[in-house]
Amino acid sequence: MPTPGMEDYLEQMYILTLDRGYTRVTDVAEALGVHTSSVSRMARKLGASAYIVYEKYGRLSLTEKGLRAGKRLLERHEILEQFLELVGVPNPSIVDEVERMEHYISWSTINRIHELVQWFHVNPEHKSRLQSQLKECLDESS
Repeated sequence: MPTPGMEDYLEQMYILTLDRGYTRVTDVAEALGVHTSSVSRMARKLGASAYIVYEKYGRLSLTEKGLRAGKRLLERHEILEQFLELVGVPNPSIVDEVERMEHYISWSTINRIHELVQWFHVNPEHKSRLQSQLKECLDESS
């Protein structure tokens, strides 16, 4: 299993790869706001773990293992975003909150959160009621 740092890079590589089928060190560095040397170091680690094929000064291509992991990491990110939106976390805070949460929550918990989010999606009347009650609780505690 990749470390939290590896997960961040792998998720970003997956996102960038969706458009072209590959990405480059400079693309990842720009997207994450880090130096290319940091991406190169991480690319070597991800390559050693068989998540990517890394050619120095070339393309970064995800392996089948990397594609599966990247897809799952992106799904985890999206599930947590949907959950935080559901419970009324202000939109500008959601991305930062997800970044802090996503590496410390188990996959079994992610799966349960996903089921809950899906249930509220299928039952929008309950979603509205939940959000009203949460707002009411927050207003009372202020």
